[in-house]
Amino acid sequence: MRANPRVLAIVLAGGEGKRLMPLTRDRAKPAVPFGGTYRLIDFSLSNIINSGYLKVVVLTQYKSHSLDRHISKTWQMSNLLGNYVTPVPAQQRRGKNWYLGSADAIYQSLNVMDDERPDIVLVTGADNIYRMDFSQMVEQHIDSGFDLTVAGIRQPIELASSFGIIDTDKSNPRKVARFVEKPTDPTGLELPDAPDHVLASMGNYVFNTDALIESLLADADHDGSKHDMGGNIVPEFAANGNCGVYDFTYNEVPGAQERDRNYWRDVGTIDSFYDANLDLIAVSPVFNLYNSRWPLLTGYTGLPPAKFVYGHHERLGHALDSIVSPGVIVSGGEVIGSVISPGVRVNSWASVRESVIFDDCNIARNAHVERAILDKRVVVEEGAIVGVDKEHDRARGFHVSEGGITVVPKNARVTV
Repeated sequence: MRANPRVLAIVLAGGEGKRLMPLTRDRAKPAVPFGGTYRLIDFSLSNIINSGYLKVVVLTQYKSHSLDRHISKTWQMSNLLGNYVTPVPAQQRRGKNWYLGSADAIYQSLNVMDDERPDIVLVTGADNIYRMDFSQMVEQHIDSGFDLTVAGIRQPIELASSFGIIDTDKSNPRKVARFVEKPTDPTGLELPDAPDHVLASMGNYVFNTDALIESLLADADHDGSKHDMGGNIVPEFAANGNCGVYDFTYNEVPGAQERDRNYWRDVGTIDSFYDANLDLIAVSPVFNLYNSRWPLLTGYTGLPPAKFVYGHHERLGHALDSIVSPGVIVSGGEVIGSVISPGVRVNSWASVRESVIFDDCNIARNAHVERAILDKRVVVEEGAIVGVDKEHDRARGFHVSEGGITVVPKNARVTV
């Protein structure tokens, strides 16, 4: 392989995200707002760009309009230098089916590899919260001689059924002996030095291009395949002794602090999504948004600063232990322990506590929001309460998660 290999990054962003309903009712999961000003996909794309890989395709399918719009408006690269981040929708190039799985999505988009002719293909998911320098993984991949390298992270064994699990070779900890997708019984997959943990796939892969294409072509002809990366492609490479593992704990990101080093959060459920948002707001946050040496990039520009108005002690506009985005006005209300997105209004004597509020919501006077997620443009009417009485929330048709988080869908009105 050449000294400076050509790398093409492919981001898998076509998933439906059923477990994040109703936040994914009108949008693809990677387009779900996060942390005030970001979309979930911004974390994967920021990692790729910061790693120095500037040719990126995003494979989209499910309700992709807002995702496509976000990418086209935000992720504009230099045409002069031939760099790009571009969405590639499902096009039925290889038959009359839409994407049948993550492997089929890449198979149906083989034309992008033919156009770019990379030596290496970096494949990532689009909806996890983390920082990672992929160039270090690519370097190990080249040195290893394997055709595939999978990124792995330690997870509690009780979560094994949610991930692809990596069983490393006893004589070579950087080689995958076995890869088991979402095992119901993880017996035998425990880590030798931590029997209560397993090594889980992060959904990030580095392939030699020729080997990836050969595997995808064979998988497409296999009628019994689910055409899934973790379910079919990776286990085959592992069974053939041609799969390495990159341990995420060795990844060194510039500017990382000890507290947020190696942070990775799968936000596949409402509760994990809520928890990941609240991870951002501590004095010393579990995940630090303010690392200027590895910036998280997104597209909010031209908005006015946040404003806090009214100074009387009974009508004090204020926020504590919270993220408050540009364009927000807290007018005589309070925000505590919450993440507030652009354009939100919190009016006099209103209270928002331990909540995640998406863009352009309006919290009217004397309203109270607690342990809730409000999707875009929700109006909480004067004196209304949401998130406090979960049975009342369910009776009004709002989703309440297993962890007791009330989710109010886009454009809804919360009445008294």
